Amino acid sequence: MEFLFAIPFVLILFCIAIFPLAVPHFWESNRNKVMVIVFLATPVLAWLMFHEPSALMHSLEEYLSFIILLGSLFTISGGIAITGDLQGTPRINTLFLAIGAVLANLIGTTGASMVLIRAFVKTNSERRQIQHLPVFFIFIVANCGGLLTPLGDPPLFLGFLRGVPFFWTLKLFPMWLAMNGALLVIFYFWDLWAYRHETKQALRLDVQQIKALRYFGLHNLAFLAGVIGAVFFPTPWREILMLLMAFVSFRSTRSKRAQKINHFTWHPIAEVAILFFGIFVTMIPALQLLKAHAPALGLHEPWHFFWSTGLLSGFLDNAPTYLTFLSVAQGLRFSGEIVGIPQLLLVAISLGAVFMGALTYIGNGPNFMIKAICEHAKFPTPSFVKYMGYSVGILIPLFLGLTWLFF
Repeated sequence: MEFLFAIPFVLILFCIAIFPLAVPHFWESNRNKVMVIVFLATPVLAWLMFHEPSALMHSLEEYLSFIILLGSLFTISGGIAITGDLQGTPRINTLFLAIGAVLANLIGTTGASMVLIRAFVKTNSERRQIQHLPVFFIFIVANCGGLLTPLGDPPLFLGFLRGVPFFWTLKLFPMWLAMNGALLVIFYFWDLWAYRHETKQALRLDVQQIKALRYFGLHNLAFLAGVIGAVFFPTPWREILMLLMAFVSFRSTRSKRAQKINHFTWHPIAEVAILFFGIFVTMIPALQLLKAHAPALGLHEPWHFFWSTGLLSGFLDNAPTYLTFLSVAQGLRFSGEIVGIPQLLLVAISLGAVFMGALTYIGNGPNFMIKAICEHAKFPTPSFVKYMGYSVGILIPLFLGLTWLFF
């Protein structure tokens, strides 16, 4: 019976991966997403209410904590805006990405991406050799940068809700530094080559259009600090404090101008809330099935978990993929150091979910948002297939290097 009720979980992940490509206009509507999720999740919800009510309640509690954190970070970061037009040099662009890699750990990959992407695009709008810029922005700011705290990327917060200590992710600093350091070095020399092949007219226009950066809504940094502090409170005080921070931030007069600059809407976070409701309901029988049959999957070594978690994260959403392989690892009955599994396995699962979410546009939520913002600004962005050409050529060799260094 668990096998039968695990099918909707697979179908939801399939819809998330395929529908944006196969039926993009249909999938743009949150109402259509609601219909799909209700259709797929209702049988599982009904079965769980009668057979696994405690598991259902626990999963819904995790869902609320998860969505409230993401919604709070999304709302507050939406009230912070950066305007201006710097000279689009390789040094300036590399600095943008380095700041984003650090900021992602404080306000999440989504928050950091939304705060920085428009200024990054404006800074380089006069240049012509720029198609690589959104690619590296997605690699670093929207994915690999957010490894060091549970606030950084959704999979890590789910791990925190499942019992991973908040500060455990700081142990991943060597991997974070190796991956992001390598990407920044590659980007700098790539952008340097592109910059040297710009036309004189483009470079002259880039200098003529320089405008100093201006910041709006910086008072929201205090609210972001409040959200970070709220993480250490127990439920429900944690969620109440986060909602309070988000509400006061949103109602603040000084946030309104930043929201207007950012073209702030509720559509992206509503989309996340809809999809993850279906995921959190339907994943219960799927995770139970995986835990029960984990030995049959043939996954034993840390590098097995790194690549399995990572490759699925690239083509499905990385948050449920993280939970899936966490359950598999727990089902193997190893002597557990953290949440019932050896620490190195948790390292492998965490790195795979966070880093390899950058393999495709659909691996992590901010990826498609960045693509849409760039296209709206008439900023050249690679197609799905061409983006994968970049990711396979740049990221896969780095992942092989991480495997050799750490696993």
